[in-house]
Order: sequence, then structure tokens, then C-alpha cells
Amino acid sequence: MKREVKFSLVFRDMWQSAGKYVPRVDQLVKVAPAIIEMGCFARVETNGGGFEQVNLLFGENPNRAVREWTKPFHEAGIQTHMLDRALNGLRMSPVPADVRKLFYKVKKAQGTDITRTFCGLNDVRNIAPSITYAKEAGMISQCSLCITHSPIHTVEYYTNMALELIKLGADEICIKDMAGIGRPVSLGKIVANIKAAHPEIPVQYHSHAGPGFNMASILEVCEAGCDYIDVGMEPLSWGTGHADLLSVQAMLKDAGYQVPEINMEAYMKVRGMIQEFMDDFLGLYISPKNRLMNSLLIAPGLPGGMMGSLMADLETNLESINKYKAKHNLPFMTQDQLLIKLFDEVAYVWPRVGYPPLVTPFSQYVKNLAMMNVMAMEKGKDRWGMIADDIWDMILGKAGRLPGKLAPEIIEKAEREGRKFFEGNPQDNYPDSLDKYRKLMKENKWEVGEDDEELFEYAMHPAQYEAYKSGKAKEDFLEDVAKRRAEKDKSPEEDAKPKTLTVQVDGQAYRVTVAYGDAELPATPAAAAAPAGEGQDVLSPLEGKFFLVKNAQETAMKVGDVVKEGDVLCYVEAMKTYNAIRAEFGGTITAICANPGDTVSEDDVLMKIG
Repeated sequence: MKREVKFSLVFRDMWQSAGKYVPRVDQLVKVAPAIIEMGCFARVETNGGGFEQVNLLFGENPNRAVREWTKPFHEAGIQTHMLDRALNGLRMSPVPADVRKLFYKVKKAQGTDITRTFCGLNDVRNIAPSITYAKEAGMISQCSLCITHSPIHTVEYYTNMALELIKLGADEICIKDMAGIGRPVSLGKIVANIKAAHPEIPVQYHSHAGPGFNMASILEVCEAGCDYIDVGMEPLSWGTGHADLLSVQAMLKDAGYQVPEINMEAYMKVRGMIQEFMDDFLGLYISPKNRLMNSLLIAPGLPGGMMGSLMADLETNLESINKYKAKHNLPFMTQDQLLIKLFDEVAYVWPRVGYPPLVTPFSQYVKNLAMMNVMAMEKGKDRWGMIADDIWDMILGKAGRLPGKLAPEIIEKAEREGRKFFEGNPQDNYPDSLDKYRKLMKENKWEVGEDDEELFEYAMHPAQYEAYKSGKAKEDFLEDVAKRRAEKDKSPEEDAKPKTLTVQVDGQAYRVTVAYGDAELPATPAAAAAPAGEGQDVLSPLEGKFFLVKNAQETAMKVGDVVKEGDVLCYVEAMKTYNAIRAEFGGTITAICANPGDTVSEDDVLMKIG
């Protein structure tokens, strides 16, 4: 009999690799005892990554969720682990050092044992402080190698990175094969090299099933000495998710490893509850295509963790493109056509922006950049027209050192726009901010919470926290769920009923009724809306949520402010990225036409400048 291999259930990632949301705290607490009863898990991933932002988005306190969710596992002697993004903490953009330090104290107090830290650029400088902060807080520091496949990302590259992290104090190493495109033999060599140098260091393998390599990869890394394997379970395994527990157990048992037995009665309970949660509301955000394996993912290398939200975003992007095509009498595009164009554009963009490993947030940055390029080119415009500030920070080195070289066209664009490249420590770009958030909380009469957990949440996710506190997040979420349920439950007869739309012809708005069949209905001019102010319109270039600022360091624009060409006026948050909307002309702001948190469509008027 070979050595023991243990299993970790990546419950958070199972949901976020399938769709947009994770279960509510009442659902998490309900399923925890059955997961424990299965008797086969040494570890469970309980939070991290987008988990807390998602809680806020549907109006739930993430601190309560984490405390209640981790508690039963602790009592059962099962370790809990979470995913964190090093310099970016739990969000998509960099975090000040004092917020990062508080992060680990809060999570340890709430019941999380292990922090799985990764830098999306594999820049060890960004991971090093997290090792120190985690150990100071009493957590196990597990550090990740973000696996991708390129001419730069070799076995030697990853071996050297692992050895450097261990030298800095990492307690464990995670082989984070976030897109499942790591080649099995190469992954085995990386694990073997780590174990040869440090047999005492536990190694955990995390992968996604999509491209089809990961069952072979699991076997290879176990042969090389891997200690823990991340698994998912039905009905959320495979596809953009993870290898299934039952398949992995059977494969490793046959190969002679000691693996835990599974209480199948409890397994069926958990499986049933997952389906129940999907039927409640979570399934409304899960594309059926995310259940499929897709070898097309090998070329773009996009991670399973973002494919769930990508398919949801694609609907909006497709609608925007087809609006343009309708206006110009061009053939409509299908979702499959858009997906292929996007994958091809990712393959074009990725080497030109320095081969950042395709993991959050840089996978989203590369994908968003590719999507913006596709949308621009489909509308007759050039590539690289819209690059969000966070993406520029990656390109310029403010988020860390890129593994590869930038293409001349990107360097020329940066120089043309007067942007400066940064060679220093990325953390230096983001000054401490906890005092500012303490002050804001005092002004709002908000409690900082047990172990400063509410202060941490506000400093980590300012815009989402404010929307949560105001009740707007829950209101928007419930409205969206109701809308999706209505669409799902709509009968074919209801779908065929006449619909009233507003259309523009030669600049004139008309309200028209569209119906199936031969009925001809008269069109009548729509009532003109009263102008909110005088001046030229500032239009939204894409669909998303409107915000005046993206963090507390910024001062919101207001009516009466004088702006000049190039000034940042506001943001449209789309595809998890804040896209800065800059003034194309100078003048005075005469109207702000949306409220923070409002959903805006492409070409909606955001402001007026006179």
C-alpha cells in the first residue's frame, strides 16, 4: 500500500466556478453537518477570493457567514482554508499594508486555519508580507504557484519560485492549476523537485477540469509526493469546476494509495442540498455550458474560476454588440461566435501584455481587455481603445513584475498617454488607510465590529459595503432574482405576447409595440424626458454599475465642478473591473444623471458638461 493522500472539498470555489453567487449563511450552516458526516475530508475551503464580496452583493454580512460556516468544521477537527490574493487581499485591486495585516487577524479570529496566498503575477515580493502577517496571526501560510503554460513558465521557473517561498517561511505549497492547463508530466516534475528539497513541506494540488488534463495531473502529482488533493462533487464537479470526489477516490485507490472512505448516505444528502440551493436561486446564475468540458480552453488558458461569471457577462456583451449591428443593418452575432472571437483575442492579447498568469485578477484583466477589443472591432473601432486603470497598473508594473516583455504597441500607447512605468515594490503605491475608514465609520455611526471585522470589511470592499449598509445591495439582488425567475418561468405563450420598446430613428425616440404575427400597430413618439441639465452628454461606453468613486481615497465629482479633458469623472464597474470614464472635453458639470450603484446601459447619459 502506498502512502496516504488526503482530500479537501473546495466548497466556495465549486460555486464560484459554476456561477456568480455562493450559498447564503443559512444554507451553509445547513450543509456543513452533512459534509462532516461524509467522513472523507481533512480540509474544507470555507471562504476567500470573491466570497465576501458576493455576500455583500446579496445583502448579507460576510463576517457572520464566515464565523458560522467555519465553526462546525472546527468542532469536528477539520481544517478550514481560504483563498487570498496577496497584494489584492480579497478583491480585484491592491490593498494597503495595514488592511492586509488586519485581514489575517480577523480571519484567524473568525475561525479560518489556513490562508492560501497567491499573487496573480507570481511576484514573490507581493506574497512575502502575507507569509509574515499570516504567521503572526497564528495561521498556516500556504503559498501558491499559479500554473500556466507558456514559453516562460517552465518546470525550473516554478521549482525556483517554490524554493524561494519556503525560504521566506511558507509552511505549505499549493500547486494552483487554476485553468487546468498544467501539463501532467511537468506538474509531476515540479512536485518531485519540491519534495526532493523539502520532504517535510506539505503540497496541495488544486485544479479545474475544463480542458481535460486534470485527472492525469492528479495521478502524476500523487506519484511525485503530493499530500492533499482539492476535489468538487456533483452536481458542481467537472466542466468549469473540479474533478469529482468519487472519481478521484476510485482512481487513487486503484493506484494503491491510502485514501479515506466516503459515507455515501451523507454524500447523497450533500448532493441533494447542493441541488436544492441551485433550485432556490443559485442556479439562476449558472450557465448550463459551465457543466461541459471544453478543450477550446487549452489555447486561451482561462481559469475555471472565472468561466462562471464570463458566461453571464457574455450575454450583456453580446447584447451590446448586436444593438450596434441592428443599428447598422449588420448580421447578428451568436454567443458561440462571440466566445470563439474572445478566445482568439485572449491568445492575441496575452503575450503582448507580458504573459501574466491567467488567474484572478489578471485573468479578468486579460479577458476584459480582449473583450473590449472584440467589442471595439465589431463596432468598427481599433484595438486597445479602452484600458481600465487597474489594467494599466498591471501593464505599468504597479501591481508587480510581469513575467514577460510588453509588445512595442503597448509601450508606445503608454508613452503616448504620458504613463510612467514602475520598478519599485508594488505595496509602496498604496498608503495605509485604516484610520480613514475608522473616521468614516464613526461619522456614519457604524460599529467597527468584533475583532475590527466590520472595519476590515469596509476597508476591503468600500463600495460594496456601503451598498450593503444602505440596503441597496439587497434590494438590487432581490430585484435581479425576481427578474431572472420571471424569465425562467415564462411560458412560450407569454414570450409571444406583444412587447413595448423604445427605439430611435434618426435621433427621434419612438415607443413601439413588437408582436409576433401579421398585426400592424401604430408607432407613437415617446414623451421627451426633461433635461437634467444643460450641456454635452457624457455617455457610458459599456453596461455595468455606475460609481462616482472606487475607494475612499477619491473625492466624488459634483454638479458645479470644473473639469478638463482627461479628468476622471466617474466609473462603470463591469466584469469585476472599475472602468474610468474620462472627460473628452472640458467644462462645468451641470448634471449627474445616475446614482452610485445604479445599473447603466451602453450609451446611457452619465453626466452633462456645459
